[in-house]
Amino acid sequence: MRTFRFAALLLVAALVLAGCSTVERRVGEGLAGEWTAGPFYEVPNPLPPGAPGTLIRSARLLGAPNGAAAWRVLYHSRDDAGADIAVSGIVVAPTAPTPAGGRTVVSWGHPTTGTAPRCAPSVGADPFDLVEGLGDLLAAGYVVAATDYANMGAPGPSTYLIGTTSGNSVLDAARAARALPETGANDRLLLWGHSQGGHAVLFAGERAATYAPELDLLGVATAAPAAELGELLDADIGDVSGVTIGSYAFDAYADAYRSRPGVTLDAILTPAGTAATPGMAQLCLIGQNDQLHAIADPLIGHYVRSDPATTEPWASLLRENTPGSVRLPVPLFVAQGEADTLVRPETTAAFVARECALGTAVTSLTIPGADHGFVADDALSTLIPWFAALPGSPRGNCPT
Repeated sequence: MRTFRFAALLLVAALVLAGCSTVERRVGEGLAGEWTAGPFYEVPNPLPPGAPGTLIRSARLLGAPNGAAAWRVLYHSRDDAGADIAVSGIVVAPTAPTPAGGRTVVSWGHPTTGTAPRCAPSVGADPFDLVEGLGDLLAAGYVVAATDYANMGAPGPSTYLIGTTSGNSVLDAARAARALPETGANDRLLLWGHSQGGHAVLFAGERAATYAPELDLLGVATAAPAAELGELLDADIGDVSGVTIGSYAFDAYADAYRSRPGVTLDAILTPAGTAATPGMAQLCLIGQNDQLHAIADPLIGHYVRSDPATTEPWASLLRENTPGSVRLPVPLFVAQGEADTLVRPETTAAFVARECALGTAVTSLTIPGADHGFVADDALSTLIPWFAALPGSPRGNCPT
């Protein structure tokens, strides 16, 4: 029987964590427990200038998978306004001799764990379990870089589903991996992300040529990506998962875009929703499920007072942070589970159609029976050979 992994919990605030494995309990304790991660995550004040991807500090991590070494990293990145910020994450690399030409980096975008600093995957007691496909990627000889995203681990403003900042965090994690000489990382790059992470790597793929031109991007892969933000919120806002995810996004947007006229929570939320949102945004999706339920359950059907997807300026913010406005210059892999009730198949199909219309070479994989939690794992048997075939010019399976 397949082990119940972290992926089964992501974005599913309606689930109770009873019956989860020892690994999930340990991860939950790390993510939601008292914030005691120590000085590693402390950001110098003022932050000394540094180019994007430059290491601020690194430390070896114990418990890496067999045949691999790992580091916790703190590195420079840029937010959507161009400000220098500190972002944390982990890097994992095979310990076998580095092949001639070095190792390709896979930069991973994780699904939602929360938005507060203590919700960062690298803080958990078992951060390696949170990278879907890590064992397969290491066995294939890749270096894996896994960002926490801004304000997770290293404190700062929340940037949940803010495309430019999230994409920069993903690209700069790859740069940080290259800055560790022990990894043997070269300039070749693959991007891989699930749900929120799919959103992040799509923006990273769109920005790579201009933001990180020294990296040789080969391909972008996503599983159930949060690629149609307005439709996603409309579809999910009527249940506890939608209220929870909405609180993360609305809180982040209200802070990041507070200088824009009309970007206030009370423009779209009920008085009860406005009051509850900041507190919900401080809770982690894993390990604080009961607290999230206690706040979110009474708000179901009473959270929003107007549709953010059609109410300005919120509608423009959602469009601005929705990927797929430009053609991806590299092949794109999109996996979607037919049983996914969170990022729904028809939503992903609309995104794939839009990418195909732009001329992106899309390989679309629909997996019968796969739900939101397991779609990334279920896609690995197709994804790893797809990665191995790059660089190249896969035609994909867009309609002709």
